[in-house]
Amino acid sequence: MPDLLAERARDRVLDAAGEVFAERGFRRATVREICRRANVNIASVNYYFKSKQDLYADVLESAWRQARRKYPDHDGPGRGGSAEERLRRFVRTFLLRILDEGRPAWFGKLMAREIVEPTGALDRVIERAIRPLHESLGGLVREMLGKGADREEVRRHVFSILGQCLFYRHGRHIIAKLYPEVGCDVAEIERTAEHVASVALSALRRPAIAGRHPR
Repeated sequence: MPDLLAERARDRVLDAAGEVFAERGFRRATVREICRRANVNIASVNYYFKSKQDLYADVLESAWRQARRKYPDHDGPGRGGSAEERLRRFVRTFLLRILDEGRPAWFGKLMAREIVEPTGALDRVIERAIRPLHESLGGLVREMLGKGADREEVRRHVFSILGQCLFYRHGRHIIAKLYPEVGCDVAEIERTAEHVASVALSALRRPAIAGRHPR
């Protein structure tokens, strides 16, 4: 029972910290405010996480792990289906992770803050979450382009695909004002994923036009 209570207290701190960091940013967030919202003793942050910096990094990783548990990877090289099918699954999974409103409401805002106002946790986030994402997508792109694809060509396709997806995350408030009829339920995310994947596949099928430089 004590272990269960401690685990619940730790989870409350993580949730409260996510909210506070998303609202105020890392530098302006205070341990006192986090503990007040979590209804725990102010010493809990040092007890469970050692420091505010470590708590922040754990919040980012915890939110990303939750998204991966809900929408696991099914797209890497060697997985079932053709490269085209796996690319469609990659786009769908990534969009669901960043747009699904069932995840912690502060997740997207916090990630956006970290990119715009990077902290010491950014390197850890890159190595544990962002780099594996880029490598997975890069492997799919390289598989579709063939052995002749160079590093720059693969990189441009990866940036293009992720950029299309991230627009729907970072531009959601503008989209809501310009196109109020556009929702953000799972059905709409599925339609968006199909569109993004189709555009990406069209470019990948025309490498001479889409990315290769004339020699």
